Amino acid sequence: MTSSDPRPSVVLVGPPGSGVPAVAAAVAARLQLPLVDTDVEVERATGRPVGDVIVSDGEEAFRALERRAVTEALHTAGVVALGGGAVVDASTRGALKEFRAAGGVVVFCDVTLAHAVPRLGFNQPRPVLPGNPRAIWQALMEQRRPHYLEVASVRMDTDGRGPDDVASDVVTAIREQEETA
Repeated sequence: MTSSDPRPSVVLVGPPGSGVPAVAAAVAARLQLPLVDTDVEVERATGRPVGDVIVSDGEEAFRALERRAVTEALHTAGVVALGGGAVVDASTRGALKEFRAAGGVVVFCDVTLAHAVPRLGFNQPRPVLPGNPRAIWQALMEQRRPHYLEVASVRMDTDGRGPDDVASDVVTAIREQEETA
């Protein structure tokens, strides 16, 4: 990216239940910036909910659409929220590391299972978490945690905290990054 390319002020990543969409919306509101949610962009591109895309087209097809949405989002001014599994894709991780190396802020919204469970409800349809959702969430987190840490410049604990509280800390992290750049 050149300095004339638009780019996000911050990218938020994290597992289901970490509050990424809500925190990103609160950050965007505080900074008066547009919000780009890659799941919403996939839904817009396909005209279907993400869950339907995964079920009918398969996870591989969904990840390709998601990868395209992430690439486009990284060239858009504003606040970007990534879906929980976006970091599984190596090219997405590479793009996030390049963004971070160029001075971008990538926030890993971290959460424990105990705090994710009530947020997710686990009684709602979530195609990536069928069967025993707690065990599957834990397995996904064990797989994805190293990837979240790999791409993040900042880790935010979201346990027991609301989106506005976390957003306040994210805005502080952005300002600190800008001061050191």
